[in-house]
Amino acid sequence: MSRTVITTSNAPALQAPLSQGVRKGPVLGVSGQLPLDPGTGAVVGTTVAEQTAQALRNVTAVLKAAGASMEDVIVLRVYLTDPADLAAMNEAYAEAVGEPFPARTTVYMRLPAGVLVEIDALAVVAG
Repeated sequence: MSRTVITTSNAPALQAPLSQGVRKGPVLGVSGQLPLDPGTGAVVGTTVAEQTAQALRNVTAVLKAAGASMEDVIVLRVYLTDPADLAAMNEAYAEAVGEPFPARTTVYMRLPAGVLVEIDALAVVAG
């Protein structure tokens, strides 16, 4: 079974050795999405809520390019720079993702300057 690279202009293309998404059989991995505007590459928003919403829009764009949606996601991983942002991220996340929520892991790490959050996904896609 071969891997299929997923690419879309509706999510940012990074200058890094990675694919926006990769599908093998029914399994789809979406690379970590930063809160970047796909057209300009600029960081969208200054708050974790704004950046969470943009990162999830980018995740959703890659899912859509692979013929999937947030309903196919079984786990999201959220990377935050500051534990104090957890409550605000949770609020924006809940609004954008909706119930039933996929499984989730949240970790804290250093991200590029001005970036407060990064989100990746693992989905199982029918067909």
